[in-house]
Amino acid sequence: MLNIKCPWCGERPEVEFRCGGESHIQRPGPHTEVSDEAWANYLFYRDNPKGVLFERWVHSGGCGEWFNVARNTVTHEILAVYQMTDPKPVLEDPKE
Repeated sequence: MLNIKCPWCGERPEVEFRCGGESHIQRPGPHTEVSDEAWANYLFYRDNPKGVLFERWVHSGGCGEWFNVARNTVTHEILAVYQMTDPKPVLEDPKE
């Protein structure tokens, strides 16, 4: 089981959290100029990398706050936890 460090409540077990999918997704717009293909890509297509993925999580069993997590999808290691208003962190390549 993962232990996730909530920015407000501290480290808690994974069962207290819910994943909200990939983070840093930009909604296309304005809506009157978005093609059906661009809208479908926004709604249905996400990255599924073998490696680092940036995700949104909510502390549903605690404070109810949303935050971002950088997680390695192979090892499930959490590399960074940061608030929704913070920029995506620059992570060092573990191969270096």
